[in-house]
Amino acid sequence: MALVGALCAVVAGVALMDLTGRDSGGDEPRERAPAAAAARTGRFDSARAWAELRRQVELGPRPAGSGALRGLARRLREELPRGRFERVPGHPGLRNVVGRLRGSRPAIVVAAHYDTKKLPGFVGANDGAAGTAAVVELARGLARLDRPPDAPELRFVLFDGEEATDDRRAFERTGLRGSKAYAARHADELQAVILLDFVAAQRLEILREASSDEDLWRRLRTAARAVGAAAAFPEGRSATITDDHTPFLDRGVPAIDLIQWPYACWHRQCDDLGAVSERSLDMTGETVFELVRTLR
Repeated sequence: MALVGALCAVVAGVALMDLTGRDSGGDEPRERAPAAAAARTGRFDSARAWAELRRQVELGPRPAGSGALRGLARRLREELPRGRFERVPGHPGLRNVVGRLRGSRPAIVVAAHYDTKKLPGFVGANDGAAGTAAVVELARGLARLDRPPDAPELRFVLFDGEEATDDRRAFERTGLRGSKAYAARHADELQAVILLDFVAAQRLEILREASSDEDLWRRLRTAARAVGAAAAFPEGRSATITDDHTPFLDRGVPAIDLIQWPYACWHRQCDDLGAVSERSLDMTGETVFELVRTLR
């Protein structure tokens, strides 16, 4: 792993997500080649996932502890298999939303955060809603799959409180509240964590986040090739990003972060429906479905 040291950049006057070891490249996105036309297998229902993404965006801002987020949490709990809440100790009112498909331990976690940054008018289409919508639809699709008797337990976790409350401090000091709590309680029960963060940008091209487990990422790229989405997950790596996968890596659990970085609309009002696409959401969903289906 690279030397640990927070590099804080500034985008549009807002402190950038905590990065370690590399320059993010700033506000403007790099020029990228077009991604694959679409994923091919049809096991991930992109229309349903897209409808879920839209429903969240239509709620408006959904910061941790808000009435909008608590109402969303109640609905998301009903969407997940065996859905329930799990409180976040030390943070009254915060709760992760957790679902489960039975299987053998150690389990595989597919996760996202469902809160948005507390900013005026910020609706987080890619930064919150996309990953959440993908996890919900993956849970639905995988629940219908005829899985072998020795298949691993699958957990679907929507983290509360990912966004930091104080940008003057290191990101992990006031952010990652839900993932830190879940990792502290469950890390020894897990074999892998697959985190979906910025996964539906119009021009989808997600490089390996530098701290993400190399073997698990290699399997992800194999899955992407199998479903026709290889161009969305090209070779190479991006910066090291402190995100909801980090508390699991810190506890020795292999974890990967699907996050397209840099992202020009990060924590800006332009992170709306115009910044994301159903096609990109489909490529992510089909790839992760294939990855989870083939992990043992």
